[in-house]
Amino acid sequence: MCCITLVTMLTYLDRLNLGVAAKFIQDEFAFDTRTMGWVFSAFLMGYALFQIPGGWAGDRFGPKRVLGLAILFWSLFTALTGLAPRLAAGRWASVLVTFLVIRFLVGAGEAATSPNANKIVMNWMGPGHRGTGASFTILGVGLGGAITPPLIAWIMQKYGWRMAFYLGGALGLGVLLFWQLFVTSTPEENPRVNAAELAQIHSERFGIAPRERYARTPWRRFLSSASCWGLFLAYFCQGFPIYFYHTWFFQYLIQVRHLSIAQTGLWGATPYLAIAVLAPLGGFFSDFASRRFGKRWGRRAAVCVGMGSSAVLLWVGSSMVSTTAAVTALAVGGGMNMFAASTFWATCIDLTPEFTGSLSGMMNTFGNLGGWLSPIVTAFVATSFGWNRALDCAAAVSIASGGLFLLVKADQPLDAAASSGQPGFVKPAVRVAS
Repeated sequence: MCCITLVTMLTYLDRLNLGVAAKFIQDEFAFDTRTMGWVFSAFLMGYALFQIPGGWAGDRFGPKRVLGLAILFWSLFTALTGLAPRLAAGRWASVLVTFLVIRFLVGAGEAATSPNANKIVMNWMGPGHRGTGASFTILGVGLGGAITPPLIAWIMQKYGWRMAFYLGGALGLGVLLFWQLFVTSTPEENPRVNAAELAQIHSERFGIAPRERYARTPWRRFLSSASCWGLFLAYFCQGFPIYFYHTWFFQYLIQVRHLSIAQTGLWGATPYLAIAVLAPLGGFFSDFASRRFGKRWGRRAAVCVGMGSSAVLLWVGSSMVSTTAAVTALAVGGGMNMFAASTFWATCIDLTPEFTGSLSGMMNTFGNLGGWLSPIVTAFVATSFGWNRALDCAAAVSIASGGLFLLVKADQPLDAAASSGQPGFVKPAVRVAS
């Protein structure tokens, strides 16, 4: 689980660095606010479109191998972001196109991360701990997001914005080495797991060992399920507000709260500190509520508490005069959004242990389509009606997320094997080396 957290930290370093560098890039290439919104969204389009292929590949070939290749791919294009002006031959239109293409490819590479991390959680964690296990991925969001703004701001002030992207690419190679040395797709493949530990994992997970075959992903079953559509649409609405923090929050602090770059580097980390604290609490709460009230209402309660609280904090924080109070409220609002996110990922495992990667990829496609719209819509609303209305819009979408999740019945798995007590896990057809 620690390795999953480390990889997620890397993804958010490579995702948020553009938000921190945006002011320098806008000044250098004369990009206005709406143009920069399209640059932000290029990453999200690539990220959304490749979720399903990335999740399916993890189910088919094993999450370790797929995610290792993904780390190498996106790290290369992160480093190339710093070379975008040279690759564009100096014309501003070509610079814009180059940024769009490179950020699209960074997003396409990172798309495999969350579905495959969730597949590893399914492989290693029992049904009573899925929310907690899923929160390790989101913990990486918080830690990576907390480190990125002050680190990237310092690097840019000292060495320029390009160096921040070169550093991200180099760190990716280090994380890839760590991943290859210490991670396995399943406990069965890990030589450090002894027979007693393996028996306990099997007992907690399904009661018997995994099958040695590959089954076809039931796409039609997913698309005909009301629970799946509730999950997809709710996560679409969850992705819209959280991407305000990933894209425009840094600029909001500069333009609206009038903080310096150094101050923004510190305050820009606060939502991610909140995520680092609240996401694990959300996973624990989701598992506790599921044991206390049953899986259906326990999962629903966790999402409604998280998204409802986030909406209130976004609405209140946007109208506060005090910068300290406003940023604190907005930061906790971001943390409560990810308090709920742990439950979304755990629910993917609840609904289909056998095809967790594929369903996770489908869900995250919708979440990141919402995220893709977020910087564009936020820029439009902010420039047309003001930043307060932009944050009010994010709050309204947060309420919709909690409402739509009420359609999800996490206690009714879609896998025939899981619902009948048979093994719900399929071992990858291709063995992944440890």
